[in-house]
Amino acid sequence: MSSVLPEGEDLRRAVKWVSGHLLDDPDHPLQPLIQEAVFKFDLSPRDAELLISFYRKNKTS
Repeated sequence: MSSVLPEGEDLRRAVKWVSGHLLDDPDHPLQPLIQEAVFKFDLSPRDAELLISFYRKNKTS
């Protein structure tokens, strides 16, 4: 069964969701948010790694 969402849309939604939570509470620990987003948006292992990498890279910038 194919998804009605374009490829990568779940990952984009996860980034927006995590970013929204961080805007509301910048001191919120990042790891639990990422973990929740992985389950909430049913991300594949590859997409989960991309999400982690995205925030790791932005944290060091």
